[in-house]
Amino acid sequence: MAARRALKAVLVDLNGTLHIEDTAVPGAQEALKRLRGAPLTVRFVTNTTKESKRDLLERLTRLGFDIAEHEIFTSLTAARNLLEQQQVRPLLLVDDKALPDFTGIGTDNPNAVVVGLAPEHFHYEMMNKAFRLILDGAPLIAIHKARYFKKKDGLCLGPGPFVTGLEYATDTKATVVGKPEKTFFLEALRGTGCAPEEAVMIGDDCRDDVGGAQQAGMRGILVKTGKYRPADENKINPAPYLTCENFPEAVEHILKQML
Repeated sequence: MAARRALKAVLVDLNGTLHIEDTAVPGAQEALKRLRGAPLTVRFVTNTTKESKRDLLERLTRLGFDIAEHEIFTSLTAARNLLEQQQVRPLLLVDDKALPDFTGIGTDNPNAVVVGLAPEHFHYEMMNKAFRLILDGAPLIAIHKARYFKKKDGLCLGPGPFVTGLEYATDTKATVVGKPEKTFFLEALRGTGCAPEEAVMIGDDCRDDVGGAQQAGMRGILVKTGKYRPADENKINPAPYLTCENFPEAVEHILKQML
């Protein structure tokens, strides 16, 4: 087996890994400072569609994280890039707080359907509108297909079940732009000068964070915070490179064992 290349980049998930809504994972801010002290490029990758990148950055800043906007790559950004490439007018099933990330994208007379996390829009009338557009040939674009996510009061349905329902009803397959798609991870690394084999991903979602990153050629560290449930590490093959209790423990491993 070829020797693993030296570690140069760390991709970090946000909600569930660094914080859960408005509460930081204990010790995460200090751990991030320690990670930044190493000769590594750090990027933050998220599937969140509940808020714009600007709102997300403000939340992280309030929680005491030193993160710059250009360091964050979101599935909303990936979705916008695809819409611009395809030059389509989307029916946007996303949270209203995420709409600023689509400023300038025409939505009149839609000829595409984009689905993110949109609890206020997941009702029969809106889903039926999306269903009819897809039947008429509109592409179905899923910002991501997460089964569920973690809030302070427990696990909640993600957009995946709603995307799958539209796929089933229209006998079509969605184009997925967020994690765990390989292209998402490669886009997140673009501009860092790092190859996937020189990167590690830290996240709480075994399939979307760790499994997706490892399929893209990276190593994956699963943390037992956020949406993690016992035995999640057994749900993917290959198994996670490492499973840690939390983000600070993952950083400790990187600094001591991977440099």
